[in-house]
Amino acid sequence: MNRTAILERLQSQLHEGNHIIGVSTGTGITAKYAAQSGADFILMLNSGKFRQMGRSSLAGFLPFCNSNDMVMDFASREIVPLVRHAPVLFGLNANDPTREMASYIAEIKGRGFSGVNNYPTVGLMDGLFREALEEDGISYDREVEAIRLAHQQELFTVAFVFDELQANQMIGAGADVICAHLGLTEGGLLGARKVVSLEAAKAKALRIFAACGQLQPDVIKMVYGGPVKTPVDVQYMYSNNTDIMGYIGGSAFERIPSEKSITAITRDFKRLGKLDEDDFMVKMLNGITRHYDYIDFVKEYVAQNYSDEIVFSDLAKVAHVSRSYLSSMFKKEVGCSFQTYLVNFRINKAATLLQAPQLQLSEVAAMVGYPDYAQFSKMFKKLKGCSPKLFRSNLNTRT
Repeated sequence: MNRTAILERLQSQLHEGNHIIGVSTGTGITAKYAAQSGADFILMLNSGKFRQMGRSSLAGFLPFCNSNDMVMDFASREIVPLVRHAPVLFGLNANDPTREMASYIAEIKGRGFSGVNNYPTVGLMDGLFREALEEDGISYDREVEAIRLAHQQELFTVAFVFDELQANQMIGAGADVICAHLGLTEGGLLGARKVVSLEAAKAKALRIFAACGQLQPDVIKMVYGGPVKTPVDVQYMYSNNTDIMGYIGGSAFERIPSEKSITAITRDFKRLGKLDEDDFMVKMLNGITRHYDYIDFVKEYVAQNYSDEIVFSDLAKVAHVSRSYLSSMFKKEVGCSFQTYLVNFRINKAATLLQAPQLQLSEVAAMVGYPDYAQFSKMFKKLKGCSPKLFRSNLNTRT
């Protein structure tokens, strides 16, 4: 994709009220499914490959390999041929002394990359080490110049910046996206332990973006790293302002979810044969009558699966009784039909979720099993006497 087409697509997303999402990865499977799920661009950074090796992102800053060679090798072979519907950006080490930047950027463009990003970046280094690097000519200024060269060659550019001055420098170089880098991503087994709070991170980002607004108000502004690692964190960054237009994540999209899911599934397989007798699925597989009466089974199933489609006849099959028999038993013991019970359960759950102001009304509806918001609103009003919007408004008034 050329730069003009990318910018038009991103501006269209913003115009429709959406946020921009960039995913940094070092593996084809993450790139493929991130693109299919709506990621607006894919970043190829050396730290992404190190994460897939089970190493910290910090490995991308150490002399284990040549960063540009590493990215060119895996990204041009594994990612560019695979990802066709999202721009793929090259994480460019602008301080590489073995490259003449103008010609190397031309090579990057010729290998099918849509743009570049300044990574690894001197901006993450400080203290005496930073001073020593700059004395040797290894500096953030070279990253600015690389972005300028890429812009001149009509490549899409995403600039990591760490303060207002760097933001101004990158805007002057023609960067299409200014991304406030908030530090190493917190969380997970390999996460950086020392991070700023969400509030401090947001304040820093907004200071940077205020400086951008003085030079180029329409530049795309995004955040990356630090304490921002979950959708809730990102929602907090978006709240009460329009300056933050999107989020770029690396560890948040592949390392942290992988650590959690692989750990959980390995433990589950390891304990086969020793599963807790309270495990609900085990009870279903072993036969309902060994553990419950039928009505307790139906109630527990609803409690654990109310956000999904529930077919009453399927429950009857699992319980090994007829649908009519289970329905009759349920109504006799509970005092209402299964459908009425399910609706009441879902609407009461929704009433609790509406106390969370960061959740959109449509999100609450989906979370309690109503993908059709109109149907959800109708049922909510029928049971609670007012619309979900008014119910939330009344909650805020009482508080």
